[in-house]
Amino acid sequence: MNYQGPHGAAGDDRAVRFTGNWREYLPIAATNVLLIIVTLGIYRFWASARERRYLWSRTHVIDDSLEWTGTGKEMFFGFLMVVAALLPFYIAIQFLFPALLTRGHEGAVLLIGFLLYVAFFWLTGFARFRALRYRLSRSWWHGIRGGSDDSGVDYANQQLCYTAACAFAAFIPFPWAQSKLWNLRWSKMSFGPHGFHADLDSEGLWRRWLFIYAVPVIMLVVGGILGGLGYAIFSDGSSGAVGFAAIFVGFFALIYLAIPLATLHWYAKFYRQAAASLRVGDLEFGFDARTRDWLKLFLGNIGLAVITLGLGIAYWGYRNWSFLVRHVHLYGSVDLDSLTQSQTHAPRESEGFADAFDMGAI
Repeated sequence: MNYQGPHGAAGDDRAVRFTGNWREYLPIAATNVLLIIVTLGIYRFWASARERRYLWSRTHVIDDSLEWTGTGKEMFFGFLMVVAALLPFYIAIQFLFPALLTRGHEGAVLLIGFLLYVAFFWLTGFARFRALRYRLSRSWWHGIRGGSDDSGVDYANQQLCYTAACAFAAFIPFPWAQSKLWNLRWSKMSFGPHGFHADLDSEGLWRRWLFIYAVPVIMLVVGGILGGLGYAIFSDGSSGAVGFAAIFVGFFALIYLAIPLATLHWYAKFYRQAAASLRVGDLEFGFDARTRDWLKLFLGNIGLAVITLGLGIAYWGYRNWSFLVRHVHLYGSVDLDSLTQSQTHAPRESEGFADAFDMGAI
């Protein structure tokens, strides 16, 4: 069977569709929350597996739904492995550092602290790669899964090098580094017999990235203008102190809003370009979420959590996944008869490191 994906299709003609609804998901979310509370958090690994089985099953790709085959048990063992890996960090901070400081070995504390800091950043790259590898290996479509035979060590090494290069240059080359890492990460992955290919270029990303650097300068200028206006208006009045205080509070509030919004503006463009650079076999990807779409998602998540006194957080996974599927597009053709099972190694451990560092796989 050969499928030719429609370009720019909408609604039921889209190659990727989400068919779930919040009422259907409500029993899963409610029981997950209850069991997580009763088990003091231990059930969250099985809750995550239940959530993904539902979300994957309601994601229709071309002519079949996805299937999630991961289990809560393997995610729990992944968590235990992370606890064992992070134990040296805990011992160093809680016991080794105080002991060295009391003996006057400040230099040794600085050296060990620096090495742990480097190791932490290395682990974040390792975590992101293995989380993507794990999710692909547990995502089935037409009985075919994805995966990778790469351990992630090389990716973690290169992410550490790119991060160091960015740090020495005040993170100005961040778009270049992220483009390289995106290509490197996906080029190690495959689905069935086909490898993923990504050729993301940082061109088109620089203007929005440099705008983030310009935001503080713009805000200083705005602050200077507001300060001048405040002096002119309140300098000879009894309410002068209150007026100045209001101006400065508003100014810092704008800073804390402007920089995150500028960063979100950049990431919206990054993921659109990154998805457009990705292909597997004869299929190409697209992603059309703009900054306002991301903003609606985040504000909706926050509002849901506030209104439900925190219980609505159980719906964040549903909202995030449906958002992703609604904005993903698939173009091109696929010969279903030629698809064969992936021969890559299916890892036993799950994404415990990515979970520990609270980072996504993509």
